Amino acid sequence: MKIPISVLVVIYKSNRDVLLIERADRANFWQSVTGSLDALTEDLALAATREVLEETGIAVEQLPISALQNMHHQIEYEIYPEWRFRYAPGVTRNTEHWFALHVPSDIQVQLSPREHVAYEWLPFEEAAQKCFSRSNGEAILKLFSAH
Repeated sequence: MKIPISVLVVIYKSNRDVLLIERADRANFWQSVTGSLDALTEDLALAATREVLEETGIAVEQLPISALQNMHHQIEYEIYPEWRFRYAPGVTRNTEHWFALHVPSDIQVQLSPREHVAYEWLPFEEAAQKCFSRSNGEAILKLFSAH
């Protein structure tokens, strides 16, 4: 069963382009890297690092230590009914913690084909609009309003 605590990682370059990935299980569902904790005791930054590697092939530990930033923001949202089977019975809400990852302009992306089928680098405003999840778009805009 999935733990209803997750991370969202906005991956971006110096030119303010943002990486979006399209889910394999839902056409036109574009998003940033997301994923649930593997254990209640898993550190949020470690979960973010793990999810980035699993979903994009980007090894956070090979980047400067300041590359991964905790945005110190969390939201709670209702889990889509069609995905609730992944959680314990009665679990309907998830708490998501936001992170940002600054990557070099020549970074290579290697998607996990069972999870995602395509990726795009988009100017942050366009990326925010393309996200299926409104809160994902808000995370992108919040990141760049802070810079």
